[in-house]
Amino acid sequence: MFRRTFWFTAGAAAGVWATTKVNRKLRQLTPESLAAQAANKAVETGHRLKDFALDVRASMAQREAELGEALGIEPPDQGLPAQRRSAALGSRTENHEQDTKHYGILDSRYPYDRNEDH
Repeated sequence: MFRRTFWFTAGAAAGVWATTKVNRKLRQLTPESLAAQAANKAVETGHRLKDFALDVRASMAQREAELGEALGIEPPDQGLPAQRRSAALGSRTENHEQDTKHYGILDSRYPYDRNEDH
C-alpha cells in the first residue's frame, strides 16, 4: 500500500516537474521572447565593442606618447584650431547649399513625398 502511494506521488511529482520544464521552454521559444533575447545579446555585444574601442584608443594614446617621448617629439594638439574648424565647416555648408540649389534637394518649397512616385 505504501509502495503504491510512494510511486504514485513520485510519478505525479515527475509529471509536474516535466510539465513545468516544457512550459518554461515553450515560453522561451515564443517570437517575443526570442526577439527580446536577440536584443539583449545585441546590446551586450555593443557594450563589449564599445569597451574594446575605448581600450584600443587608450592603448593607442599611451603607445603614441611613449613613441613621442622616445623620439623627442612633442604631442600634437588635439583637434583643429578654431579658425580652421570654422573655415572647414563654412566651406562644407556652402557646397551643400550649392548642391541643394542645383538639384532641388531639401528645398522647402518642394517637399519630397516618395508616395507621389507611385
